[in-house]
Amino acid sequence: MKFAVIGGTGLIGSQVVRMLNAAGHEAVAHSQSTGIDVVSGRGLEEAMAGADVVVNLTNSPTFDEASLAFFRTSMDNLLAAARKSGVGHFVILSIVGADRVPELDYYRAKVLQEEILAAGPIPYSIVRATQFMEFMDAVLSWTTDGDTVRLPATPIQPIASKDVAQAVARVAAGAPLDGIRNVAGPEVFPLDELGRITLSRKGESRTVVTDPDAGMFAVVRGDVLTDPHAELAPTRYTDWLS
Repeated sequence: MKFAVIGGTGLIGSQVVRMLNAAGHEAVAHSQSTGIDVVSGRGLEEAMAGADVVVNLTNSPTFDEASLAFFRTSMDNLLAAARKSGVGHFVILSIVGADRVPELDYYRAKVLQEEILAAGPIPYSIVRATQFMEFMDAVLSWTTDGDTVRLPATPIQPIASKDVAQAVARVAAGAPLDGIRNVAGPEVFPLDELGRITLSRKGESRTVVTDPDAGMFAVVRGDVLTDPHAELAPTRYTDWLS
């Protein structure tokens, strides 16, 4: 099969392209660096020409209210180009529990993206993942003040990006789900404890203080954990850190 991977040079996209090609498919990475623009629509029809499957892994440049306009415009453009090109399966990556956290603009934007896809003319699949292990350094930086990091005890279920990419590649190579596949890491941690584990393993001097009101994850509570029927990835956090 031929795959057009939009956002195919990013963290997940580059791995999905590599995995699909290793499995004997023809997967091509497309991004701004290769000449496409999902907001203006430039280059999308050319990128999708001959593709059986489109995998959209693009992301909003901001996480505020502007992300709603990004996903609305980009999905409209991508679906229009995919329909003209005769694409038979359209895949996106979303977030476990996004529909349970309407207080966050970005999560509402991801739900909007899902809704536009589901209402569109093309058979589809949505892969929802929990928080990436690779983003833990960023999470720590958001609430660092000197040598102190403030984090809530929000339970999260971190997953390695390679496991997310494998899930996306498997779904993309299969029949359209016309629904959602949830994937998650194998372990649940309170976020403050995960911060302590991370800093300790890296030999850092910063100290984590539990603060129920600190940062974005103070809002999500336990809503970003997956359901019992989700696909659990094999990579454990301490093994990933090693």
